[in-house]
Amino acid sequence: QDGNNAAVTGGIGTEQLTDFTQKIAISAPLSAKLKLNMDGGYDYYSSASTDNIDNVRSSDSSSDVRVHGNVGLTWQQDQNKSLGFRVGGSGEYDYYSFNFGLHGNYISDDENTAFFASAQAFIDQWAVIYPSELRRTSSVPTNKRRSYNAAFGVSQVINQKMQIALQVEGTYMEGLLSTPFHRVYFQEQAAAKIEDLPSSRLKIPIGLRLNTYLSEQLIARLSYRYYWDNWGVQAHTLSAELPIKFNRFFAIVPFYRYHTQSASDYFQPHKAHSINDTYYTSDYDLSKLNSHSYGVGVSYSPAGGLAKVNLPFKKHPTFLVKSIDVKYSHYDRSTGLKADIVSLGLSVSF
Repeated sequence: QDGNNAAVTGGIGTEQLTDFTQKIAISAPLSAKLKLNMDGGYDYYSSASTDNIDNVRSSDSSSDVRVHGNVGLTWQQDQNKSLGFRVGGSGEYDYYSFNFGLHGNYISDDENTAFFASAQAFIDQWAVIYPSELRRTSSVPTNKRRSYNAAFGVSQVINQKMQIALQVEGTYMEGLLSTPFHRVYFQEQAAAKIEDLPSSRLKIPIGLRLNTYLSEQLIARLSYRYYWDNWGVQAHTLSAELPIKFNRFFAIVPFYRYHTQSASDYFQPHKAHSINDTYYTSDYDLSKLNSHSYGVGVSYSPAGGLAKVNLPFKKHPTFLVKSIDVKYSHYDRSTGLKADIVSLGLSVSF
């Protein structure tokens, strides 16, 4: 990605970033009713923005590695009900997170109605790093962050060609919600201060999804999400996927997403804040903006799989590559931020 509104340098300066990520997810049945779920991976990124924390090019903050992992169990009580939990964590140079959660599903006897509920908590801690010129004068009241999330959803089959779903979430956050190495510049003085934001935040998104069968070759997946938080941000997001199936095994999936939001009460651009403001940020993620994301995915999953390998350590062992997915996405934001993402996915089974 690239842009020119980095919060590290007070709302101006490069946002150039390159990220390489790998992730693996494993699902393994332990019994007829119990399933083990695991996932993990890492991100390696180089960031010209965070490289400016020290005002020294190619400093230690120019790149980092984030590792993450989760493990959980899902218990299928009967044909209609399942319960599960997961625990996990992630870590990088200046940030550590531990999470745990519960989830449950219920499907009606006729399989036309399904309910979903989940709750999770994130216990995070910062290794607080200040901009180099502010390290002797800055302090924050805590280095901890707590986030609690609950979600509920219901999906309903309308007829043989249409399904709708509704999901409501709530997230409450408390602790250090600002970023200590984000600079903010003011009208009245040349020197910067570190970003300061409230110590709590409530976020409520509501989503609606419609899947409809248009023809043997075409399905429409449409969604809308409304978002509100008590920092003054309201947002609307529309997205559409149109999978085009050429046969049972091969599909092309063009997609488009539009997002628009109002600015937070605490956002101002570079040198627009007053020194008397109680809270202040020049992070353009909290600015008024709209964005477009679009691209295409390709999926190929032949009936016999892409490749099959017999393994030497069981009676009839098989390692099967079931499918491959390739996706390209371009992101364009009204603030000038642009990004391109390419992803490759493989589904395999033993």
